[in-house]
Amino acid sequence: MTTPAARLPSPRCARQALARLQQMAGLDLRGPPLVEPVMQALHRLVGFDAGGYVHPGSDGVLQTYLEDPAIQAREAAYFDPRILRSENAVLRCSLHHLGHTVHLGAGPLMLAQLLKVPYAELLRSEFYDVMLRPSGVTDWATLVLRADGRRVGTLVLYRHAGSAPFTREELDVLAPLQATLAHVLQPGDADAHDDGDDSERLGSGLLVATAGGRPQWISPEAEALLRQAFGWRWRGAAGALPAPLQALLRRLHAPALPGEPLPVPQMRLCNAQGWFSLRATRMEAARGERQAVAVHITRRAPRGVRLLSALQALGLPQRQHELAWWLARGLPESQIAARMGISANTVVYHRRQLYNRLGLQERRDLLRRLDQGSASSST
Repeated sequence: MTTPAARLPSPRCARQALARLQQMAGLDLRGPPLVEPVMQALHRLVGFDAGGYVHPGSDGVLQTYLEDPAIQAREAAYFDPRILRSENAVLRCSLHHLGHTVHLGAGPLMLAQLLKVPYAELLRSEFYDVMLRPSGVTDWATLVLRADGRRVGTLVLYRHAGSAPFTREELDVLAPLQATLAHVLQPGDADAHDDGDDSERLGSGLLVATAGGRPQWISPEAEALLRQAFGWRWRGAAGALPAPLQALLRRLHAPALPGEPLPVPQMRLCNAQGWFSLRATRMEAARGERQAVAVHITRRAPRGVRLLSALQALGLPQRQHELAWWLARGLPESQIAARMGISANTVVYHRRQLYNRLGLQERRDLLRRLDQGSASSST
């Protein structure tokens, strides 16, 4: 029986992927919503079948981004105490406690470093049966990201049955990128302000619940948005609302200060799916024990995230890719020259080359092309 060969990318693909990641670190954009374009670049750098990203949410609770639908479907089961105990019995560290990987060393960690039992025992564990066997995962590697001494999150790369196990040679390319990836994915100031001019509204919905937190009615749009916002916490045991949402409803009953109106309870969440704002209001038509509360949820995303995806689809050379970003962000050529470390004349040269390549005449045409690209990628 032959062992599948390691999946090393071509030198050209590797150079392009590294250039894209380095470029992302220099953009005026960062945060968990960038994990999708990061994964796109990593797929070209390291051959893996599916990726994941685990990070603390803006409310301090663990959030996950999973490319594999089968693993995503088991997400809630991972937080079952029984599964966590099984994971603890077979692995040296848990994704639930990402800081525990420090003692295993820096850089990407292979499965052999994570296991504290033989591989055959892992395959017999409840953790593997519930979480990984349904999607056929046979190997994985992790990369813990830290910035300024604090944990930003952990990238997880999975390989399925039929793929060769990761090799140290394949994974070592990630070690020099830890600081870059941490910089790109760490939450930025904009993550706390989801209603600014540099964000796009992607959807909204309505949930109606009792004052005590029991769901009464939910629009299809709200169901999808709340699932994106809360992930594994959405609709827990017996359909209960997540604890942060119940706390939001309780704030409707908080006493107001003398002479001041009661503020409308609001909360914001940020994860790889975007920025979410939730606002709770009383429904005046409902009184007494049947009094109801309306929760309005809105999802927004940085315009730059969709712009970045549209640019990546164009497959531009490195300099033109970077120039197109700053042109689309509205910077004048003098500022673009300073950002790119080149002269204004060189900016003009690259701009002409870019427009000729894309068959465009002016910046307005570029914006229209990128808008079309971001719209098609979101459908």
